[in-house]
Amino acid sequence: MRRCWNLLLPLTLLVACQQEEMAGPDDRQTGQPALSHGMIELGEKLEDPYTVENMREAVASLYPTRAGEIVISTTDLYVRFLPVSEADYASLVELGVRMTDHPMDYRIVREGDYYHDPELDDDAITWQYAVVPRDFKFPAGIRYELLDECYISENDPATRAESGLDWDAVEAEAYRLTGNEDLYPGTRAGEEPVFPAGRITVEDPEAFGGKPYGLAGVMVCCNSFVKFATGYTDRDGYYQLSKKFSSTPRYRLVFKNVAGFSIGMNLVLVPASVSTLGVGPAAGLDMHIDASSDGALFRRAAVNNAAYDYYARCEPSDLDLKAPPQDLRIWIFKNLDCSSAAMLHHGAFIEDNELVQKYLGGYASLLKRFLPDITIGAAAGDGSFIDIYSSVMHELAHASHYMQVGNAWWGKYITYILMSFVKEGREAYGSGTRADAGYCEVGEMWGYFMESVLFKDRYGGDLPTFGTSFWFYPQIFRYLYERGVTCSGIFRALKSTVSSRDDLQDALLNLYPERESMITQVFNRYSR
Repeated sequence: MRRCWNLLLPLTLLVACQQEEMAGPDDRQTGQPALSHGMIELGEKLEDPYTVENMREAVASLYPTRAGEIVISTTDLYVRFLPVSEADYASLVELGVRMTDHPMDYRIVREGDYYHDPELDDDAITWQYAVVPRDFKFPAGIRYELLDECYISENDPATRAESGLDWDAVEAEAYRLTGNEDLYPGTRAGEEPVFPAGRITVEDPEAFGGKPYGLAGVMVCCNSFVKFATGYTDRDGYYQLSKKFSSTPRYRLVFKNVAGFSIGMNLVLVPASVSTLGVGPAAGLDMHIDASSDGALFRRAAVNNAAYDYYARCEPSDLDLKAPPQDLRIWIFKNLDCSSAAMLHHGAFIEDNELVQKYLGGYASLLKRFLPDITIGAAAGDGSFIDIYSSVMHELAHASHYMQVGNAWWGKYITYILMSFVKEGREAYGSGTRADAGYCEVGEMWGYFMESVLFKDRYGGDLPTFGTSFWFYPQIFRYLYERGVTCSGIFRALKSTVSSRDDLQDALLNLYPERESMITQVFNRYSR
């Protein structure tokens, strides 16, 4: 595993687009729930009120004359898995298992982004805790341990409906009997159970008049012991979770977006960053995220909403572009000023590069699974929402281009950028004089052009001139765009056979013979 990570940083940092160099923001926060990073710290082990035994005792306590009539049998199993490979983990995900990397029946002393069992090696995948149905078919070859047999009345609708019992009162009694009444305030306040709901907003001071707007498409989940509920925010940031609670559940944001991308990777395996929000009311949490919030959460929110916007704009009814691939992996580097779209997770560069194959051997396919497709340097500009948005638009425009040209084309593009850094010791784009410079020329013209268009669409004003100081000319696309060629129309020319300026001109002439004079004129105007 360490061998893979030793190659990770050179690959992700060298394949970066050039951006301005500025210091990144710190992680201060004001007026928000206290978010902690690093490893979760566990406290005392608690007794789970949802075990079959404890639920039976709760029924007997409240309904002593009927306890013998009510059949309480296992609905769910609280288990932990020990996958030894990404393939093991992936097979559990494909079976619908939702896992956490820390146990659910401990008090959390300090929140964090991840947990790793201290009895396991640092390089090993840690235990993964889950609640599965009682008839779950455990896959062969993956180690697991049964921790508890549980009864969750919502998962036994027949008994819940026919028994006539007040199952909310039974649940409250189970919390009392197990010494967890402090986690069940509904027993004291007489509150009815509710579906946790709320709204999560983010602020971009330069857009929408600076008014908060929704954190779109992220997963919100909460649990109280083995009782889990999940849901996704809609485009306006509203969510409602899937089960009712009277207890005080623990809330988390998981940055795996409904649009098909994930942000970050927790420690060794989990392909999406988690922001733990701590224990909150059963009714749900509202949260507003702005530049004064926790730094990591703000960066994740800004990247999330920018990427969500880009995917939506690729629709045929809007820009009509190929959307980036599903399962797109985006990583954020808070102290870097450069970003990249190396598409490593989808195999670009890794699969076709002999040096990488020789160095990694059998680790190559594993490394591909762990590496990102997109990296965002959040220190570009001043690290504000507007600067992050601009970087995300640029890199996702590249990801759309990738979908049209494939791994072989993209591998040559990334190799050119790497070699520019290694051989020329200068900015990522090199001098434009070496072999395969045309791949970079075509790719960056498109990236900077789309960054300019999408920036203007969001923030108004004149069309920006991003990228016009380099040896390639996004001005060519701008010229065509301002004279009626749509973004989609330009994109149609970016085929896998187009790997140079001349190829690009020929492709545009073939697509638009009626615009021959205009196309020839602009290529002549911006000749090198």
